[in-house]
Parts: sequence; C-alpha cells; structure tokens
Amino acid sequence: MLNPKINFLETVKGRDPDRFSNQYEAVRLIMNPSMFHSAYPKYGEENVRNAWGIYYSFPVGTPGAFPVHTPDKVVIKDIEHWRDYVHAPELKFAPQEWEIIKAGMAKGGDLAYKAVFVVPGLFEQCHCLGEITNTLVNLAIYEDEMHDLIKYLTDWELELAEQICSNAHPDALFHHDDWGSRTSTFMSPSMFEDFFVEPYQQIYGYYKAHGVELVIHHSDSYAATLVPSMIDMGIDVWQGCMSSNDLPELVDKYCGKIAFMGGFDGADYDFEGWTKEDTKEKVWKYLDQFSSPKGFIPCIAQGGPGSVYDGVYDAITEAIDDYNVEHFGIKREEIQRAPLQYEKTGYA
Repeated sequence: MLNPKINFLETVKGRDPDRFSNQYEAVRLIMNPSMFHSAYPKYGEENVRNAWGIYYSFPVGTPGAFPVHTPDKVVIKDIEHWRDYVHAPELKFAPQEWEIIKAGMAKGGDLAYKAVFVVPGLFEQCHCLGEITNTLVNLAIYEDEMHDLIKYLTDWELELAEQICSNAHPDALFHHDDWGSRTSTFMSPSMFEDFFVEPYQQIYGYYKAHGVELVIHHSDSYAATLVPSMIDMGIDVWQGCMSSNDLPELVDKYCGKIAFMGGFDGADYDFEGWTKEDTKEKVWKYLDQFSSPKGFIPCIAQGGPGSVYDGVYDAITEAIDDYNVEHFGIKREEIQRAPLQYEKTGYA
C-alpha cells in the first residue's frame, strides 16, 4: 500500500494510485510569516482590520471570513487613484518567525507534502480592497488601472515567494483565489486570461523554479471553463472544485495534466443536522461516478481541512476510507495519515 504522499502524487500525475487519496491526508498546510503580521478575525469576530487596511468579519456558521465593504471601510475609493489607497505591508521577518515555519514543516515526516499557505490570491485581493461589484466593473472599464494594480500585487507576491523559497524550502504551494460562484465564473475565460494568466505564470513559475514540486490552487467554485488557463498557469491540483463542475468528465479529459480535489460542496455536507449515515451514502454515491482514482482527490470543497459543523470533515474522511477498503482491498489497519495542522482559521 502506497504511503499518502506517494499515492497523492500518483493520483495527480494520472499514473497508478492504489486508492482514492483522502482529502488532506497528504497535504500539510504551513502558514507563511506574512500571516503573523496581519490581523484576522476569530470565529464570530467582526470588523478586524488587516495589514492592507481591509476589514474582515467571520460570522458564526460560515466557513471563513468576509471583507466588510460599507462605504467607510472600502480601501480603494477611486480606481483611477488606487495608488493613493493601496499600500502593501513590508515583508520583513525575524529569524525566529522562520523557525516557527520550519518547525511546522518538520512534523509529519514523509507522509505528506509540506505546502506553504498563501492567501488571498490576486483576484480576491483586488475585490477585498475594492469591493467585488466595483472590481468586476473596473476590469471591464478601467483595464490599464487594473493591470497596474494586479502587477503591484504580483510583485509583492513574488517578493514573498522569494523569501519563502529561500528560508522554508517547501515541496508544495497551497494558494487561494476564488474565481467563481457555485454556478459560474466571475468573468469570461478571455477576460480571465487577459488579466490573470501571465501574473500567475510568474508567481507559480517562480515557485516551480525554486524547488516546489506541486502547486495546489484553491477555488471553491464552478470554474470548468478556466481549466485550460489553470494548466497554462502551472497548477497541478485544482482544490475546491465543486460538484457543479462535471468532475468525472473533467478528470477523463485532463487526467495527467491537472488533478481535481473536491466534489463535496459544503452546502451539501456541512450543515446543521448532518448525520454520518447520510454523509457516507452521499460520498459513496459520488465516488461511484469515477472509473478509477486517477486524477481525482475526493475532498470537502472549502480551502482547508475542517468543517463548520464539528465532525463533518472526519465523517467524510471515514466514508472515503470505508470506500477504499471495500473497493480497493485496502487494509484498514495499514492506513497511514500525517498529523494535520488545522483550526477554524477561516481561510475558506
């Protein structure tokens, strides 16, 4: 039986996994030090201002925090003068902060990829700074200003990437940027390509050129029409892909070029009144659609291991284990799993 990390890689590459890779069993998320310097709300907390000047609230019963965009709290008041409002935080970290990162990476042995965690991504940062409706309008009307803003954010991310690769040497990157709702992308594939493909090629290309083996990109959304762009960007795993995407079809079409990690939408699994029996039935029914474990990692769609309602994540994990035992002859007592590092951090 392959260990979780090797089985995950076999799945991603479309080669010969011996079972379904189970959620985050092979991905250990490691915070990056910029997150130590930017306030983030705790579960149930409101109006917390981060290092970029963005206010966030983390409502009870939700998987993550949301930017607050009342008129007095929107950072970018005028896109034509965005430089007057957007000021990137400095990326200066003490040696002891890197020691914390390295200590996190040392745990779990060789059972999991040590994936440095970067959030938010370029599109999310744009709309967190400027409000999502305004940002989408600005992409259509103020193209030069938006290209300049995205370049500014990209340069900041590249500086962060240089420090991460020089000091932490991760073997994977877990990067957030939501590009759609449950039913649609936020923009057309052509607009997406115009604004975001090249910047992400720079960012993900830098990580790949400096020792990062896998790029895992989180977007819990519909984004099937953006998959060719994801491949061009250098994404190895699209995490968060919702069931509104035809994942069996996407796996058949793109297996070996990009893997899909998701399928279990929070709204369908992670709710008050959930039961283990219902969860197992839905998990098994969904997995039955796939002819093999190649190219697909069944996983809750949110951007990290955990769930809003206690026990849901573990119930999904148990259901996948049961499926692997039943369908692939896996011995339950031989299942290995690296210790996960996760809390209700709200990075969903």
